[in-house]
Amino acid sequence: MLALQGDFREHLRAIEAAGAEAVGIRRPKELDGLDGLIIPGGESTAIDKLARAFELAEPLRERIAEGLPVYGSCAGMILLANDIADPATDLSGAPQQTFGGLDITVRRNAFGRQRESFETDLDFKGLDFSATASGVAPVHAVFIRGPWVERVGPGVEILAQVEPADPEHASHAVPLPGTARIVAVRSGHLLATSFHPEVTGEKRVHELFIRMIRGEA
Repeated sequence: MLALQGDFREHLRAIEAAGAEAVGIRRPKELDGLDGLIIPGGESTAIDKLARAFELAEPLRERIAEGLPVYGSCAGMILLANDIADPATDLSGAPQQTFGGLDITVRRNAFGRQRESFETDLDFKGLDFSATASGVAPVHAVFIRGPWVERVGPGVEILAQVEPADPEHASHAVPLPGTARIVAVRSGHLLATSFHPEVTGEKRVHELFIRMIRGEA
C-alpha cells in the first residue's frame, strides 16, 4: 500500500477484510518483498511530489515495468496512466508526473468538483468468481472528483463504464452527452478504477486484485 497521502487506511482495511495482509509503504527499501501494491485515492499531484521527495518514484516505475501487480483507484488510476489529458503544473510550469504502465489517457476530475460526487451501480467484468445463481451483482461505485479514461491502448481491457446519466439509477445526473465513460481498466498485472470501492464495503475489486497477485485471474 503506497501510504504517502490519500485514503490508504481504507484500502488497508479492505485488503485485510478480503483475507490478505497489507502494509504501508513510504520508503524505497520497503518495496522489497512486495507481492503487489495499491496506489490509493487522494491528490495525484501530492502523491507525485511526495513519491519524488521520498525517492520512491523511479523505483516504483522500475517495479511496475518488471511486472509488479498494482491497483490504482481514482488518483491511483491517474498515476498509473501513461498520459494525462489535462496535467496539473507546478509553479515552474512543469507538468505533473506519473509512474505509468497503463497505456491509457486519463482526464483529471472529469466528473466535476467535490460537490458533484455521485454513486451508481456498474456492470464490472472479471468478477465471475462472485457469481450466484442470479448472476454477478453490479458494483456499487462512489465517484469523488474521479477521472475517466479517454483513450485505451490495444492491450488494455475495459472492465466498466458509466453510461449516460440515468436519474433513476444514479444519485447525481452526471452530464454525459450521449456517450459512456470508461471508469475501470486492466492491462496484464495492472488494474485501475476511477471510483473508490474501499469506501463502500465493496470487497470484490480488492478480491480481484488479490487473485491477480496469486495468478488466479
